[in-house]
Amino acid sequence: MALSTSLTWPLRPALAALCQAARGQRRGLSVPVGPGHSLDLGGIFPPLATPFSPTQEVDYAQLEGNLRRYANVPFRGLVVLGSNGEYPYLAPRERLEVVSCVRRALPRDRLLLAGSGCESTQATIELTVNMAEAGADVALVVTPCYYRGAMTSAALVQHYTEVADASPIPVVLYSVPANTGLDLPLEAVLTLAQHPNIVGIKDSGGDITRMGLMVHKTRQEDFQVLAGSAGFLMASYALGASGGVCALANVLGAPLCQLDHLCRKGHWQEARDLQHRLIEPNTAVTRRFGIPGLKKAMEWFGYYGGPCRAPLAPLSPPQVEELRGAFSANGWL
Repeated sequence: MALSTSLTWPLRPALAALCQAARGQRRGLSVPVGPGHSLDLGGIFPPLATPFSPTQEVDYAQLEGNLRRYANVPFRGLVVLGSNGEYPYLAPRERLEVVSCVRRALPRDRLLLAGSGCESTQATIELTVNMAEAGADVALVVTPCYYRGAMTSAALVQHYTEVADASPIPVVLYSVPANTGLDLPLEAVLTLAQHPNIVGIKDSGGDITRMGLMVHKTRQEDFQVLAGSAGFLMASYALGASGGVCALANVLGAPLCQLDHLCRKGHWQEARDLQHRLIEPNTAVTRRFGIPGLKKAMEWFGYYGGPCRAPLAPLSPPQVEELRGAFSANGWL
């Protein structure tokens, strides 16, 4: 199934201007992803944790403090309002305020990706437009999943096509089956890759064969694949992925940027050694302990983690010790 060549897209000039402005704006990494990419997504993007006060209000002062520290790490850009940002727990007003806060602090040569996926197409379009107005460069759109049984390839292609048609900024697909219970089908990805305003996918499923097929089968498109976890970052690069959106980058941003650099330079033995040391800490702050574990680890490395919003609960003392062990056993603490 392919997109109709009769698709209308009135915002093409705006995207062209944005892409032209973004072209070549890489910081800290000198090797381009490859020819033909109008918007370079190559590099590491931390999906920022949202800081909350002890009363569970968004703490913008602590967010700005974390941003100042992240400014010293050669990230390609930042992701806000992803899974690690506790996006489902934020009110619409808070989501836009977080984007505005980060945009004000972020240098213009770093991209700002903002999660704007909602359950309905109409709500996703509205939030995507608002995110763009608040300063987002790219919309990260998670798969709608509440009516999972009805989310066929055709339904998802229609959803993303309508969002991309209406969006004033480029769109990155977001497949995170661990949270949604829904893997964006490969056939849908290949169809959507042909849309001029869909520039890539963040794939958090960890199926390396699937990611390799995405890279291979979209090689004629202006489309980039981003690894959604640090645990399989090196393997993704070996198959042609452009970059990574990795929760662990909130904690170990510099080592992940170093892994990115080693892979691009072809220093595979050094990359392998570093990747091995990142697997256990990554598992600890994702599958094992999730966002409460990520926020606790951030505190050990000089960032503000703070509480999560209920009903997410803090770690127990034994869990904290297990988390610490995953970092210390691999030489990070």
